Amino acid sequence: MDVPDLTVVTNGVQVARILHTGRRRTRTVVLTCGVRTPSDALVGPVAVAAPRTLRVDVLFMGVYGRDARTGFSTPNPDEAETDRAMCRSARRTVVPADHTKWNATGVAGIAPLGAADTLVTDSGIDNTRPCRAGTRRGRTDRGRAVPLRAADGVPPSSRPPPTYRRSTYVTTDRSRRLLHFRSGGTSLVLDCSGPRLPRVLHWGADLGDLEDDTPGGGDLVALATASVAELGTSVPDVPVPVSVLPEQSAGWLGTPGLSGHREGADFSCAFTVRELRFPGPRSLTVDAADDQAGLGLRWELELTPAGLVRQRARLTNRGEGTYTLEALHLALPVPAHAAEVLDLTGRHLRERSPQRHEFTLGTHLRENRRGRTGVDATLLHAVGERGFGFRGGEVWSLHVAWSGNHRTFAERTNSGVSLLGGGELLLPGEVRLGPGAEYTTPWLLASYGRGLDDMAARFHTYLRQRPHHPAAPRPVTLNTWEAVYFRQDLTTLTALADAAAEVGAERFVLDDGWFRGRRDDRAGLGDWYVDAEIWPQGLHPLVEHVRSRGLQFGLWVEPEMINPDSDLARAHPEWILSAAGRMPPEARHQQVLDLGRPEAYAYVLGRLDALVGEYAVDYLKWDHNRDLIDAGSGPYGVGGVHAQTTAVYALMDELRRRRPGLEIESCSSGGARVDLGILERSDRVWTSDCIDALERQRIQLWTGLLLPPELMGAHVGAPRAHTTGRTHGLDFRAGTAFFGHLGIEWDLTSATPGERRRLAEWIAVHKRLRPLLHGGTVVHGDSHDPAVSVHGVVAPDRSHAVYAVVQQATSVQMPTGRVRLPGLAEDARYAVTPLPPGDATRGPVTSPLPWWTPEGVELPGRVLSVLGVQAPTLHPENLALIEVRRIAPHA
Repeated sequence: MDVPDLTVVTNGVQVARILHTGRRRTRTVVLTCGVRTPSDALVGPVAVAAPRTLRVDVLFMGVYGRDARTGFSTPNPDEAETDRAMCRSARRTVVPADHTKWNATGVAGIAPLGAADTLVTDSGIDNTRPCRAGTRRGRTDRGRAVPLRAADGVPPSSRPPPTYRRSTYVTTDRSRRLLHFRSGGTSLVLDCSGPRLPRVLHWGADLGDLEDDTPGGGDLVALATASVAELGTSVPDVPVPVSVLPEQSAGWLGTPGLSGHREGADFSCAFTVRELRFPGPRSLTVDAADDQAGLGLRWELELTPAGLVRQRARLTNRGEGTYTLEALHLALPVPAHAAEVLDLTGRHLRERSPQRHEFTLGTHLRENRRGRTGVDATLLHAVGERGFGFRGGEVWSLHVAWSGNHRTFAERTNSGVSLLGGGELLLPGEVRLGPGAEYTTPWLLASYGRGLDDMAARFHTYLRQRPHHPAAPRPVTLNTWEAVYFRQDLTTLTALADAAAEVGAERFVLDDGWFRGRRDDRAGLGDWYVDAEIWPQGLHPLVEHVRSRGLQFGLWVEPEMINPDSDLARAHPEWILSAAGRMPPEARHQQVLDLGRPEAYAYVLGRLDALVGEYAVDYLKWDHNRDLIDAGSGPYGVGGVHAQTTAVYALMDELRRRRPGLEIESCSSGGARVDLGILERSDRVWTSDCIDALERQRIQLWTGLLLPPELMGAHVGAPRAHTTGRTHGLDFRAGTAFFGHLGIEWDLTSATPGERRRLAEWIAVHKRLRPLLHGGTVVHGDSHDPAVSVHGVVAPDRSHAVYAVVQQATSVQMPTGRVRLPGLAEDARYAVTPLPPGDATRGPVTSPLPWWTPEGVELPGRVLSVLGVQAPTLHPENLALIEVRRIAPHA
C-alpha cells in the first residue's frame, strides 16, 4: 500500500501484525484494545469505545454473511457491536464479501446492506444476482468494486444506528447481550453482558413479545434492571452473579459448578467469555476460558420446540499437567414462590414412589452411586408452588440424561437464590484430564409447567419429536419370563407362540435361559452361545415357528454381566470390574463385565452381532440385574463407572448401526435404568419387574412424569402376581397395561378359553386406539378422594379421549361421586360413553348408573372438565374406561 501518511486502525490482531512487520516509515498502525476472540479480533466495551474519538476515511469491514433481508451479519454479538461502532465513525464503508458470503446469515446483525458504499466480491457469484438492498440492482464483475447507494439517497455514514428484526423465537436488546428465547409456552431470558458466563434472569412461563425499541433500551433492559437486588449487610460489596455454572470466584458460596484441581492448585475457576454463537433459532453456544487455571469451557443451550431447556458443558484442559475433575454441574434458577420439593425414590418392585417436603434453606441433594440409574433414582427433581398438582400450580423440574452415577439438587440460600442443578457424580480420580483432554457432561433437561401434566407434556413432546423416536405402532409383545421362567423347550414355547398369536400378539420375546449352561441364575452369563443341549438345532426351529405365526422375534440378553461360573469368567477373570486386589460381593450370583477394556467390549459386540445376524432378531431385551459395587477398571482398579457407561452407550450405538431396524428395550432389575441417556439408543424401558396391576398403577403414573406411554412396557400378568401374591381380575390387569406399550407375561396355555377371548378383546381395542394412546396428551385428574384416580389420553386436537377411573382402595364415601375429565376443549360438545371391554362394572351398589349405557350422555367440554360426571362405584382394585368423542363445536 503506497499511500503516504497512512494511518491504519484495526481490531484484528493478525492484521496489525502483518502491517506492522512490513510497515513503512510513513505508515502508522493503531491496534484497538479489547477482549480477544478465537478469530483474533478485539471486541468488548473498550473496542467499541475506541472508534468514537476517531474520524475514519474508509472502513474495510469483513463480514460472515450478506443477505438481502438481514443485511451484513456475524455469529459473534461482540464483533457485531464493534463493527457497528466502526461503521458510525467511517465516511465510507467497503465490504469485501466473496461468493461464499452471499445469502449467509449470522445471528448477530451488523448493519443493513445500505450501510456499505462499496461491495467487493469475486467471480464465483452470478453476475445477474442482486447485490444490494433497496430498489436498484447492481452487477458484479471479477475483481470489480461496485458502489452501493440506498434507495432513499441517504449516505450510509449519515444513517442512525441500525435496528434489528425480532424473531418469533428470540428477542434481543440492541447490544445483543440480553436474550429472550420463547417456545412451547416457555420463556428463557439470558443475561450475557460482561465477561462472565451467562446468567438466567427468567425460566418459566412465556413472557410474551418483549419490545426492543421502547425508551430506555427496551423491555429486556428494563427486565434486567428490575432483576438487580439490593446489597445486604456482611456480603460482598458488589452483586454476586450466579451463572449457569456457579463460580466461587464471583462470590457464590453455594454448590460450585466446577470442582477440581491441578495437584491442589487451580481449585477455583473464573471463566471469561470469548465467543457467543447461535447455531439455531433457540440455541446458544458460549466459549469461555480461564487462562490462569488453564481451562477452556464450552456451554451449549437449547430451548426445544416443546419448551424444554437442554444444556451441557465441555471442559478442556489447556494447561500443563493433569487436571483432576471432581464435579461439573450446571444449574438453573427457580423463583422464591417455589415452596415445595418433589422427588422420587423406591426399591426393586416398587420404583418411583413420590416424596414431597418443604423447599427450605439448604441443599436438598439426591445422589446415585449404583453405577446405573437406580431403582431409587429420583427420575426428576422438581420444585413448585405450594400444593401444586397434576392440573395446577407452577412447577419446575430437572432430569440428568445419564445412566451411571449422577447427582441432582435443589438449593436455596439465605441470599434469596434458589437453584435446580445436577450432573454426573464422579468417583475419586475417575476423570483425570491430561493436556488437551476433554470431559463433556450429560445433557441436563429442564421442564416448566402449570401443573405436573403440563410439565410432563413437554418431556413427552420432546421425545416424540426426535427423529429416532419409534415411528411404527408398538407391537403387542409376549415375553416368556413369567410364563415359563427357565423351563425352556421347543414344544412348550411353540405352544405359547400359538396362544400369543391367537390373542393378537405381534412380537414374541424369548427371555432368560436360552444360552450355554443357563438352567438357573447361578451360571452362564457371558457365554452368549445357544445351549446345544436344549436347542440342538439352535434357535432356528423356534424362530421359524414364531415367524410363521406372524410374530416378530425378540431375545433376552444381559451383555454387561458375567457369572463367575461361566467359561468367560474362567478364561478372563481380569475382565471383571473390581478394585485392585479384591472382588466385589456378588449380586444375583453375578459380577459386572469391564466393558472399558477394549477386548471385553469387542467380545460382547461380536457375540451380539452374530446372534442378531444369525436369527434376524428384531428386538433385544437388554437387561442389567445388579448395582456396580467397588467398580474398579483395568489392572489398577481405577474408578470405572464413567467408562463403563460410555462403553455401554457405544456398544448399543454400534450394534444398531450394524443392524438397522433392531429395537432395544432397556431393562435393569425392571425399572432401574430409566433415563433419557439410555433412551437415546433404546426404544422402550421395562417399567418394573412388578406387574401386579395395583402396584403398576402407581409406578406407571410417576414414570409418566418423564416418559410417554409408548415408551413404558406394561404387561398383562397371570391372575396371581408372583411378586406380591395379590390376585386380580383380568379386566383390572388388562386395563392397567392398556395405555402403555402393551404386552403379555402369562402362560396363556394355562388360561381358560374365556380368558383368552377376553384378553383378545382388550388387545383388539388397544390396537384400534393405539394412535390415540401413543400420540395424545397424557392427563390426570386431581381427585378429592385418594382411593379413586382418573387418568387418560386426549388427542392433540382434543377431538377424542379415553379415560380410566381406577378404584385403588375402598373409599370413605359411597357412591364414588363426580370425576372431572381434564384436557378437553371447553367450547366443544362431546359424546361420553363407557368403553368396552372396560365397561363392566362391579361394585357395592343397588341401582344402575343412569348414564352408563352405550348411548351415554352429551355435554360441553367445559362441563366435563369443571363439573365432571358421576363415576361408577367399583370394588377396590377395579377400573372402568370412558371414551369421549367431539360431536360439534359448543355453540
